[in-house]
Amino acid sequence: MNHATPQHLLMQADASFNATPDPDPQETAEWREAFEALAATQGPARARQMLDELSRLARARRIGWQPELSTPYINTIGVNEQPVFPGDLALEERLASLMRWNALAMVVRANQAETGGSAELGGHIASYASAADLFETGFNHFFHAREGVGEGQHRGDLVFFQPHSAPGVYARAYLEGRLSEKDLGHYRQELTAPGQDAQGLCSYPHPYLMPDFWQFPTGSMGIGPISSIYHARFMRYLTHRRLLDCAGRKVWGVFGDGEMDEPESMSALTLAAREGLDNLVWVVNCNLQRLDGPVRGNGRIIDELEKLFAGAGWNVIKLVWGSDWDGLFARDLTGALTQAFAHTVDGQMQTFAAKDGRFNRDNFFGQNEELARLAQGMTDEQIDRLKRGGHDLVKIHAAYAAAANHRGQPTVILAHTKKGYGMGSAGQGKMTTHSQKKFDESDLLEFRNRFNLPLSDEQAKHIAFYKPDADSPEMQYLHAKRAALGGYLPRRETAADLVAIPPLPSYASFALAADSKEMSTTMAFVRMLGGLLKDPALGPKIVPIVADEARTFGMANLFKQVGIYSSVGQRYAPEDIGSVLSYREALDGQILEEGISEAGALASWTAAATSYSVHGLAMLPFYIYYSMFGFQRVGDQIWAAADQRARGFLLGATSGRTTLGGEGLQHQDGSSHLIAATIPNCKAYDPAFACELAVIIDCGMREMMVEQKDVFYYVTMMNENYAQPDLRPGAEADIIRGCYQFNSYLRSSDKGQSPETLKNVTLLGSGAILTEVIKAAQQLAEQGIAATVYSVTSWSELARDGAACQQAALNDEKAETQAFITQQLQASQGPIIAATDYVRAVPESIRAFLPAGRSYLTLGTDGFGRSDTRAALREFFGVNAQSIVRAALHSLKAT
Repeated sequence: MNHATPQHLLMQADASFNATPDPDPQETAEWREAFEALAATQGPARARQMLDELSRLARARRIGWQPELSTPYINTIGVNEQPVFPGDLALEERLASLMRWNALAMVVRANQAETGGSAELGGHIASYASAADLFETGFNHFFHAREGVGEGQHRGDLVFFQPHSAPGVYARAYLEGRLSEKDLGHYRQELTAPGQDAQGLCSYPHPYLMPDFWQFPTGSMGIGPISSIYHARFMRYLTHRRLLDCAGRKVWGVFGDGEMDEPESMSALTLAAREGLDNLVWVVNCNLQRLDGPVRGNGRIIDELEKLFAGAGWNVIKLVWGSDWDGLFARDLTGALTQAFAHTVDGQMQTFAAKDGRFNRDNFFGQNEELARLAQGMTDEQIDRLKRGGHDLVKIHAAYAAAANHRGQPTVILAHTKKGYGMGSAGQGKMTTHSQKKFDESDLLEFRNRFNLPLSDEQAKHIAFYKPDADSPEMQYLHAKRAALGGYLPRRETAADLVAIPPLPSYASFALAADSKEMSTTMAFVRMLGGLLKDPALGPKIVPIVADEARTFGMANLFKQVGIYSSVGQRYAPEDIGSVLSYREALDGQILEEGISEAGALASWTAAATSYSVHGLAMLPFYIYYSMFGFQRVGDQIWAAADQRARGFLLGATSGRTTLGGEGLQHQDGSSHLIAATIPNCKAYDPAFACELAVIIDCGMREMMVEQKDVFYYVTMMNENYAQPDLRPGAEADIIRGCYQFNSYLRSSDKGQSPETLKNVTLLGSGAILTEVIKAAQQLAEQGIAATVYSVTSWSELARDGAACQQAALNDEKAETQAFITQQLQASQGPIIAATDYVRAVPESIRAFLPAGRSYLTLGTDGFGRSDTRAALREFFGVNAQSIVRAALHSLKAT
């Protein structure tokens, strides 16, 4: 609470919401006085103890009461609790003003044709205008950069930046000397910038596009918040497993209040509290405004968020009013201010932000005599410049310091700001503020004057960038502050030690020489994983992740082997403690079992898959899940992980639309490979056999951990048991490229001795349907038709290779221009039939790259799934052996 406001006045403000009249005000006053005396004489701890006791008594008597989760609309940290501000306030305010101007200039110039813009690039000014002071306080006092990876060196804080505020971060990097004026002049011009000897600046934080600058992609709303939580938890995981000491490091997230409407933003709040992640601080920029209007026009978003976070177990700090209000609160002896705020909704707050001091005098302070008296002696300009808490560096520092020092809980700071702060009539608090990209001359001069910028009228009108001299107090202060915090941010680094990969036979010999033993590829993977976990070099770096299906995937044997991570160990004796596969949680457990939360599991995977850059420690995550609940369920998160240059394995188990018999429409996956193909740094494979899977896993591990390429693998696996063949000698390279000749089935009548002019067909298959393709080939051979079977391990890799060859030909390059799939199929004859457990668009992706003159017919599982047996499903979708035979006969007739 703000201690400048007497307790009884705050209680009056709360009581104003209660429509029930007080039947005995004198008795109420006596209770109040008794409690105040207790707190005054015996301290807050005893007061809290008494409240807890009364609460227990109320529950025991079934009174039906519980404490409110919201507090009055004032600052949590009182004036007498604020630490001394440790910086030069005047210098920091000047620097923040310069950041605001250069950020504004960057966006406006990009949208004005006369300054080289095209008036169509877009950009955002208002979000950063509201968050500038929140960012600057962090940059000057709290956000620690990575000093190095040596003993005793700070590994750096993790900072998630509100995406629409990217221009402000660029503006700071310009003053720091990390970006040039030419770079700022090419905001949102990434393609044209290189020709102008400049670096194009991407719209939002994108590590893929600016790999040395941005650490975390936050442009897709809601993904930054959930990612920050799981990054904070992963840091605890690394510490508890003694892989890396992350003590003293923080995860800071600056997000928008409108962004809190996203389900991902809220979905992991209880996990953060349950895990006691006091290394996590969120700053929610409550400018009360979304893209089109107020966030909670008829309510108050700060109150709503306070209830949500407090109820979830977070430490909540409300940063509502700036220092200018302290005197008003001190003079307010009747509680008029607090009561007025209690009845002011966000829609009205937005109007107050958009209007001038005279309007606010008449419409806010003019509500009653008590408020009017408080405003006496203040000019309209002074009223107009009353700051909200998120624009006051002293208040922000106090909130950040309290958050950084808090123990046992994550902290959220709800910072009240104005969207478009300082933009005046051009956009402060207006409904159209979010889209404001253009300023006329008078608006520019008004902004210049509002922040006392050292710009001439001509410089302001021409939107000139401004950078103080290198020896100026501002520049010396800026550099000194960052030097004290380890260097500049944001900054992405990729240095990480190579991790040796064990020889393939050491963990997969059973798959390489399977000798027709029956098993599913899922079981084969789990067996390989168990072997990899035992490797002394790689094993500790592996992070097995499941949502809530470890037993379904046959991973129960890993519970005993490596344990399930728990930040508190295991405080109970599990029901199955006497079994060989009993459930085991441990502080140093290796498996991350995230419960029924695909979003949480994917966020965990991303944290592990980017550890090489975030922590300088390469980790290798394997996330196994029902394939339908991957790209379809959390595809946006996978896209963001790709942006962050993740390295790891996504394993789509029970894949395909017919392999998961009985489950039905929402569980059967027919589209994941189609979506995976759209992500440039995702290599997607659909192996049919354990030997193929082993080769793919081995190649992926070497590519990511040894060659340190920024790729990740998506591999689909089945739970269907069938005979597994041995690895064909020399097939490894072709498996990785996407296709190899599995076998040729000669005509039974003459063992293929007749002239080649007789009937031949070529059959392509992948994953679960390859076994049906093989059956079809055998049936065709019995009918006198020779069939050559190719195992397609990756349709998307074949399509990419074909597209690359096609592009090389279009560019008239001398490189090899014949697609790999074309080369492979030249050894076969006849019409080509392809069958998969996915929609037909997947095999259709290679049509353009097939040998000329060969017909091509694709079979797939388009439509919704059904609940039935595998055999019935394959017949229904037309991908069983009989359907493939019919397709082959039809194609032969057509030729």
